[in-house]
Amino acid sequence: MSDSDWAPKITAGYVERPGARVYYEVAGDGPPIVFLHGLGGNHLSWWQQVPEFARRHKVVTLAARGFAPSTAAELPPDPAEFAGDVEALLDHLGIAKTALVAQSMGGWAAVELALTRPARVVALVLAATSGTLDVRRLDPAAFDAWSAKATAARESLREAAIHPATGRRYAEAAPALHHLYKSIDTLAGTGGLDKEALRAKLKRWRDPADAAGIACPVLLAMGEEDVVFPSFLAPALARKIPNARDVLFGKAGHSAYFEIADAFNDAVAAFLHENGWR
Repeated sequence: MSDSDWAPKITAGYVERPGARVYYEVAGDGPPIVFLHGLGGNHLSWWQQVPEFARRHKVVTLAARGFAPSTAAELPPDPAEFAGDVEALLDHLGIAKTALVAQSMGGWAAVELALTRPARVVALVLAATSGTLDVRRLDPAAFDAWSAKATAARESLREAAIHPATGRRYAEAAPALHHLYKSIDTLAGTGGLDKEALRAKLKRWRDPADAAGIACPVLLAMGEEDVVFPSFLAPALARKIPNARDVLFGKAGHSAYFEIADAFNDAVAAFLHENGWR
Protein backbone atom coordinates (compact mmCIF):
# COMPACT_ATOMS: atom_id res chain seq x y z
CA MET A 1 0.00 0.00 0.00
CA SER A 2 1.52 3.32 -1.04
CA ASP A 3 1.63 6.46 1.07
CA SER A 4 -0.60 8.23 -1.46
CA ASP A 5 -3.58 5.90 -1.09
CA TRP A 6 -3.29 4.90 2.58
CA ALA A 7 -6.03 5.97 4.95
CA PRO A 8 -7.00 4.53 8.34
CA LYS A 9 -10.32 2.86 8.95
CA ILE A 10 -12.09 4.69 11.76
CA THR A 11 -14.60 3.25 14.20
CA ALA A 12 -16.58 5.47 16.54
CA GLY A 13 -18.81 5.21 19.56
CA TYR A 14 -19.80 6.60 22.94
CA VAL A 15 -18.87 5.69 26.49
CA GLU A 16 -21.69 6.21 28.97
CA ARG A 17 -20.48 7.98 32.09
CA PRO A 18 -22.28 9.38 35.15
CA GLY A 19 -23.66 12.67 33.87
CA ALA A 20 -22.02 12.44 30.44
CA ARG A 21 -21.69 10.65 27.10
CA VAL A 22 -18.12 10.69 25.81
CA TYR A 23 -17.59 10.36 22.06
CA TYR A 24 -14.49 8.59 20.76
CA GLU A 25 -12.86 7.40 17.55
CA VAL A 26 -10.32 4.62 17.01
CA ALA A 27 -8.00 4.17 14.02
CA GLY A 28 -5.20 1.74 13.25
CA ASP A 29 -3.70 -1.07 15.27
CA GLY A 30 -0.64 -1.56 17.44
CA PRO A 31 0.56 -0.11 20.74
CA PRO A 32 -2.17 2.38 21.69
CA ILE A 33 -1.89 6.15 21.93
CA VAL A 34 -4.68 8.28 23.36
CA PHE A 35 -4.74 11.92 22.21
CA LEU A 36 -6.34 14.44 24.60
CA HIS A 37 -7.36 17.81 23.17
CA GLY A 38 -7.30 21.31 24.60
CA LEU A 39 -9.99 23.85 25.41
CA GLY A 40 -10.06 25.01 21.79
CA GLY A 41 -10.85 21.67 20.21
CA ASN A 42 -12.29 18.18 20.29
CA HIS A 43 -11.35 14.85 18.68
CA LEU A 44 -11.01 16.62 15.31
CA SER A 45 -8.06 18.64 16.59
CA TRP A 46 -5.79 15.67 15.88
CA TRP A 47 -6.54 15.38 12.16
CA GLN A 48 -2.83 15.72 11.35
CA GLN A 49 -1.81 13.07 13.90
CA VAL A 50 -4.39 10.31 13.32
CA PRO A 51 -3.33 9.26 9.78
CA GLU A 52 0.35 9.43 10.70
CA PHE A 53 0.32 7.48 13.96
CA ALA A 54 -2.37 5.00 12.91
CA ARG A 55 0.18 3.41 10.57
CA ARG A 56 1.84 1.75 13.58
CA HIS A 57 -0.46 2.38 16.54
CA LYS A 58 -4.02 2.08 17.70
CA VAL A 59 -4.92 5.75 17.84
CA VAL A 60 -7.73 6.86 20.13
CA THR A 61 -9.19 10.35 20.06
CA LEU A 62 -12.11 11.63 22.08
CA ALA A 63 -14.15 14.73 22.74
CA ALA A 64 -14.00 15.58 26.44
CA ARG A 65 -17.30 15.65 28.30
CA GLY A 66 -19.29 18.71 27.28
CA PHE A 67 -17.34 19.17 24.03
CA ALA A 68 -19.50 18.29 21.03
CA PRO A 69 -20.34 15.62 20.05
CA SER A 70 -19.88 14.53 23.68
CA THR A 71 -22.45 15.74 26.19
CA ALA A 72 -22.54 16.56 29.89
CA ALA A 73 -25.39 17.18 32.29
CA GLU A 74 -23.30 19.81 34.08
CA LEU A 75 -21.98 22.67 31.96
CA PRO A 76 -19.29 23.68 32.16
CA PRO A 77 -18.08 20.25 33.26
CA ASP A 78 -15.87 19.62 36.25
CA PRO A 79 -12.26 19.11 35.06
CA ALA A 80 -11.79 16.62 37.89
CA GLU A 81 -14.00 14.23 35.88
CA PHE A 82 -11.74 14.17 32.81
CA ALA A 83 -9.29 11.53 34.07
CA GLY A 84 -12.08 9.16 35.06
CA ASP A 85 -13.64 9.53 31.63
CA VAL A 86 -10.39 8.55 29.94
CA GLU A 87 -9.90 5.58 32.24
CA ALA A 88 -13.47 4.43 31.53
CA LEU A 89 -12.73 4.68 27.80
CA LEU A 90 -9.62 2.54 28.23
CA ASP A 91 -11.71 -0.06 30.03
CA HIS A 92 -14.38 0.11 27.32
CA LEU A 93 -11.79 -0.49 24.60
CA GLY A 94 -9.94 -3.19 26.53
CA ILE A 95 -6.72 -1.16 26.70
CA ALA A 96 -4.64 -2.10 29.72
CA LYS A 97 -1.92 0.49 29.19
CA THR A 98 -1.30 3.30 26.74
CA ALA A 99 0.78 6.30 25.81
CA LEU A 100 -0.93 9.65 26.31
CA VAL A 101 -0.45 12.76 24.19
CA ALA A 102 -2.14 15.73 25.83
CA GLN A 103 -2.36 19.34 24.71
CA SER A 104 -3.30 22.18 27.06
CA MET A 105 -6.56 21.21 28.84
CA GLY A 106 -5.90 17.57 27.98
CA GLY A 107 -3.11 17.68 30.52
CA TRP A 108 -5.65 17.69 33.38
CA ALA A 109 -6.65 14.12 32.55
CA ALA A 110 -3.17 13.00 31.52
CA VAL A 111 -1.28 14.15 34.61
CA GLU A 112 -3.90 12.74 36.96
CA LEU A 113 -3.87 9.38 35.21
CA ALA A 114 -0.07 9.25 35.27
CA LEU A 115 -0.06 9.99 39.01
CA THR A 116 -3.02 7.91 40.15
CA ARG A 117 -2.98 5.04 37.63
CA PRO A 118 0.74 4.68 36.85
CA ALA A 119 0.41 1.09 35.60
CA ARG A 120 -1.80 2.28 32.75
CA VAL A 121 0.44 5.06 31.37
CA VAL A 122 3.64 3.92 29.63
CA ALA A 123 4.67 7.30 28.22
CA LEU A 124 3.36 10.84 28.47
CA VAL A 125 3.61 13.83 26.13
CA LEU A 126 2.58 17.14 27.68
CA ALA A 127 2.18 19.66 24.86
CA ALA A 128 1.89 23.25 26.10
CA THR A 129 0.58 22.08 29.45
CA SER A 130 1.49 21.05 32.96
CA GLY A 131 -2.03 19.82 33.66
CA THR A 132 -2.83 19.97 37.35
CA LEU A 133 0.78 20.81 38.30
CA ASP A 134 1.02 24.47 39.33
CA VAL A 135 4.11 25.65 37.46
CA ARG A 136 3.63 29.19 38.79
CA ARG A 137 5.25 28.01 42.00
CA LEU A 138 8.48 27.19 40.18
CA ASP A 139 9.28 30.90 39.72
CA PRO A 140 6.44 33.21 40.85
CA ALA A 141 8.17 36.46 39.90
CA ALA A 142 9.06 35.28 36.40
CA PHE A 143 5.59 33.86 35.93
CA ASP A 144 3.91 37.14 36.94
CA ALA A 145 6.10 39.10 34.53
CA TRP A 146 5.31 36.67 31.70
CA SER A 147 1.61 36.65 32.55
CA ALA A 148 1.27 40.42 32.27
CA LYS A 149 2.84 40.42 28.80
CA ALA A 150 0.94 37.30 27.69
CA THR A 151 -2.42 38.74 28.78
CA ALA A 152 -1.80 41.87 26.70
CA ALA A 153 -0.69 39.75 23.73
CA ARG A 154 -3.82 37.59 23.88
CA GLU A 155 -6.07 40.64 23.97
CA SER A 156 -4.28 42.13 20.96
CA LEU A 157 -4.74 38.88 19.03
CA ARG A 158 -8.44 38.68 19.86
CA GLU A 159 -8.95 42.24 18.65
CA ALA A 160 -7.40 41.17 15.34
CA ALA A 161 -9.69 38.09 15.16
CA ILE A 162 -6.68 35.81 15.61
CA HIS A 163 -6.94 32.77 17.85
CA PRO A 164 -4.46 33.17 20.74
CA ALA A 165 -3.74 29.44 20.69
CA THR A 166 -2.16 29.73 17.24
CA GLY A 167 -0.93 33.31 17.10
CA ARG A 168 -0.29 35.95 14.47
CA ARG A 169 2.51 34.13 12.64
CA TYR A 170 0.30 31.13 11.87
CA ALA A 171 -2.77 33.19 11.03
CA GLU A 172 -0.80 35.15 8.44
CA ALA A 173 1.16 32.19 7.04
CA ALA A 174 -1.74 29.72 6.88
CA PRO A 175 -5.05 31.63 6.92
CA ALA A 176 -7.14 28.66 5.74
CA LEU A 177 -5.78 26.38 8.45
CA HIS A 178 -6.16 29.14 11.03
CA HIS A 179 -9.79 29.35 9.96
CA LEU A 180 -10.09 25.58 10.38
CA TYR A 181 -8.67 25.83 13.91
CA LYS A 182 -11.24 28.47 14.83
CA SER A 183 -14.02 26.43 13.23
CA ILE A 184 -13.15 23.32 15.25
CA ASP A 185 -13.11 25.47 18.37
CA THR A 186 -16.58 26.81 17.56
CA LEU A 187 -17.97 23.39 16.66
CA ALA A 188 -16.67 21.82 19.88
CA GLY A 189 -18.49 24.47 21.90
CA THR A 190 -21.94 23.88 20.44
CA GLY A 191 -24.47 22.49 22.88
CA GLY A 192 -24.23 25.25 25.46
CA LEU A 193 -20.62 24.91 26.60
CA ASP A 194 -19.25 28.18 28.02
CA LYS A 195 -15.52 27.77 27.48
CA GLU A 196 -14.53 30.84 29.44
CA ALA A 197 -16.46 29.52 32.44
CA LEU A 198 -14.67 26.20 32.02
CA ARG A 199 -11.32 27.98 31.78
CA ALA A 200 -12.03 29.45 35.21
CA LYS A 201 -12.50 25.92 36.56
CA LEU A 202 -9.15 24.72 35.23
CA LYS A 203 -7.24 25.18 38.47
CA ARG A 204 -3.73 23.77 38.91
CA TRP A 205 -4.07 22.32 42.37
CA ARG A 206 -0.91 20.23 42.64
CA ASP A 207 2.49 21.37 43.88
CA PRO A 208 5.19 20.86 41.23
CA ALA A 209 6.91 18.51 43.69
CA ASP A 210 4.11 16.03 42.95
CA ALA A 211 5.68 15.57 39.51
CA ALA A 212 8.24 13.30 41.18
CA GLY A 213 5.46 10.71 41.34
CA ILE A 214 5.20 10.40 37.55
CA ALA A 215 6.87 7.06 36.88
CA CYS A 216 6.69 6.94 33.08
CA PRO A 217 8.93 8.77 30.59
CA VAL A 218 7.68 12.30 29.86
CA LEU A 219 8.21 14.65 26.94
CA LEU A 220 7.36 18.31 27.54
CA ALA A 221 6.68 19.78 24.09
CA MET A 222 6.46 23.56 24.07
CA GLY A 223 6.07 26.40 21.58
CA GLU A 224 8.53 29.28 21.72
CA GLU A 225 5.82 31.89 20.99
CA ASP A 226 3.14 30.50 23.33
CA VAL A 227 1.09 33.24 25.02
CA VAL A 228 -1.24 30.79 26.80
CA PHE A 229 1.19 28.56 28.71
CA PRO A 230 4.56 29.68 30.18
CA SER A 231 6.79 27.46 28.05
CA PHE A 232 9.94 28.91 29.62
CA LEU A 233 9.12 26.99 32.82
CA ALA A 234 9.18 23.59 31.08
CA PRO A 235 12.88 22.87 31.81
CA ALA A 236 12.35 23.49 35.53
CA LEU A 237 9.31 21.21 35.53
CA ALA A 238 11.23 18.52 33.63
CA ARG A 239 13.81 18.50 36.42
CA LYS A 240 11.05 17.58 38.89
CA ILE A 241 10.15 14.43 36.93
CA PRO A 242 12.40 11.37 37.25
CA ASN A 243 12.49 10.61 33.51
CA ALA A 244 11.64 13.71 31.50
CA ARG A 245 13.01 15.98 28.84
CA ASP A 246 11.68 19.06 27.13
CA VAL A 247 11.69 20.25 23.54
CA LEU A 248 11.04 23.83 22.43
CA PHE A 249 9.60 24.36 18.96
CA GLY A 250 10.75 27.61 17.40
CA LYS A 251 8.22 29.78 15.54
CA ALA A 252 5.28 27.94 17.14
CA GLY A 253 2.64 29.04 19.62
CA HIS A 254 0.34 27.15 21.95
CA SER A 255 -0.69 24.56 19.34
CA ALA A 256 2.48 23.14 17.82
CA TYR A 257 0.61 19.90 17.02
CA PHE A 258 -1.57 21.95 14.64
CA GLU A 259 0.81 24.71 13.50
CA ILE A 260 3.91 22.61 12.74
CA ALA A 261 2.43 19.12 12.68
CA ASP A 262 5.34 17.41 10.91
CA ALA A 263 7.89 18.58 13.46
CA PHE A 264 5.55 17.77 16.34
CA ASN A 265 4.79 14.29 14.99
CA ASP A 266 8.47 13.56 14.45
CA ALA A 267 9.31 14.55 18.02
CA VAL A 268 6.51 12.44 19.49
CA ALA A 269 7.33 9.43 17.31
CA ALA A 270 11.01 9.62 18.25
CA PHE A 271 10.14 9.87 21.94
CA LEU A 272 7.84 6.85 21.79
CA HIS A 273 10.40 4.88 19.76
CA GLU A 274 13.15 5.68 22.28
CA ASN A 275 10.97 4.35 25.05
CA GLY A 276 9.99 1.11 23.30
CA TRP A 277 6.40 2.04 22.42
CA ARG A 278 6.45 1.05 18.76
